[in-house]
Parts: sequence; C-alpha cells; structure tokens
Amino acid sequence: MQIILLTDVEKLGLRGDVVDVARGYARNYLLPRRMAETATPARVAELRKVDAQRAKHEARSSEQASEIAEVLGKTVLRFEVKAGPTGSLFGSVTPSDVADEIWRARKIRVDRRKIAIDPIKRIGRYSIPIEVFQDVDVEVKTLVVPEGGELPPEEELAALEAAEVEAEAAAAALVEAKHVNIDSVLSEDDAPSLEASGEQSEAESDDETSPEVED
Repeated sequence: MQIILLTDVEKLGLRGDVVDVARGYARNYLLPRRMAETATPARVAELRKVDAQRAKHEARSSEQASEIAEVLGKTVLRFEVKAGPTGSLFGSVTPSDVADEIWRARKIRVDRRKIAIDPIKRIGRYSIPIEVFQDVDVEVKTLVVPEGGELPPEEELAALEAAEVEAEAAAAALVEAKHVNIDSVLSEDDAPSLEASGEQSEAESDDETSPEVED
C-alpha cells in the first residue's frame, strides 16, 4: 500500500516521501506510531503543490547556487530538543528537519537528500555539509540545544558523552555477567542428573554381567 512518511525512516525514505510498503508493516508499525499516513490522492496533491512552490526558491544555476551558499554560510540553525542528562536526544534531528529549518529561516529550498548527515542524536555544535548545486557546497553551522537551556562548553559535552559510553558498557557487562551466571546455574543443575544417569548405567551394566545364582 502507498503511504506518506511523516518522519524520516532509515532505509525507507524521508518525511513527505510517498512510498510503497507491505500492508502489515504500515498497519502494525508505521501508522500506529504516527510515522506515516495513508497516501490519499488529496494529500499527495497537497504535498506536490507545496514542493512545487518551494522549488521556485531552489538554485537553478551555479551563480544562484553561489549566492545561496554565501547566505547559508552565514546562517546558524538552532534546534531546541528534549534531551537526557547525558545529552542524548529523545528523538533525533534529521536531514528533513534541517531542510525545513533552512526554509523557515531563509526561505531557501535545499534537496534533503543532499544534506550529508546521519540523524543527530546528541546535543552539540555541528557543521552540516550541503550540496547546493553541482560543485557548489556549503557547511551550515547548527546548534542542537537542550530544551529550555544552553549548550555547555565542548569539554563538558565530551565528558557527558564519555560518561554515557561508560554507562552503556557497564550495563552491557552486567547483562553478560547475568547470562554467564544463568548458564553456570543450569550447568550445575544438569550435573547431578548426569551423575545419576552414569551411576544407573553402571548398575544396569553390573546386573547384566553378574552370574546368576542357582538354588
């Protein structure tokens, strides 16, 4: 069935894309999580109209692209996002988010597929590379800021990330230790039964080999 993505979905498409997916995948996963909506003719036409309007603001020559790149080079994007104590986001900042923010701030359309980033999942300061036109590239400074706060210094950001990595490693080690303990307990539980089985086999063997006693 055809759906319209409401968010960027890895290996499937970007927000606003109309894609074909299995009906079960749509109904059981994408639609309940509000990651997509059904692609009705009216909604598809609406999206195409909006895209056509924005396309008028896209670079159509190297000269236009150079002018746009100059503007974007002086632009600082800012995203205020929900984040945990170690700086991890409750969600992510995607290429579609960046393209939408550039449109909102500068009324410049850039191709989301030419925004060369993976989804950003931590607060921090970023330089996002964008191909504005063939052979015309620019890096856009971007701040991903905790909601209602400001970015700490780079040293503190690095310390927060290191602390999160350490915590994840400790958690993984704890899970591994629990698995080892469970395997050990299972092995110990099996041992007596194996020994008993061995003793029983020996007894049966003795019975088979012992001479019969005649009265």
